[in-house]
Amino acid sequence: TMDDIQKMFVESEKAMVKLYNAKKIDKILEYFSENFIGFSSTKHERLTKLSQLKQTFLHYMAEGDSVKYSIKNIKVNIYGECVLTSFYWRVNIHKGKKLISLNGRGSHIYVQMGEDWEIVHEHFSKAH
Repeated sequence: TMDDIQKMFVESEKAMVKLYNAKKIDKILEYFSENFIGFSSTKHERLTKLSQLKQTFLHYMAEGDSVKYSIKNIKVNIYGECVLTSFYWRVNIHKGKKLISLNGRGSHIYVQMGEDWEIVHEHFSKAH
């Protein structure tokens, strides 16, 4: 059913949050297509390689003693063999006794590739 499909993508997004917080970046990258393209909130350049995406994840992890990523208000739109997820994100970075919170919005476009769904596009932007 449509509800089951939507729940599957909400669970995928939540699973990536858990993997990020567990520092399992290579496991997160398994959700992405080799032909992925995207934009990060860290730089304005377009990302076209999974290695660039990995560097973005590692950038935030290196910013503090501990880093916690969370998302909320996940919305799923289904367009046949293409699915759009959008959400609001927060990264809490602890540096000693200092807490830095970054907020923004993100989206993923998934495309069905055979039996699998892969993220072909990611866009993250910081709130201003």
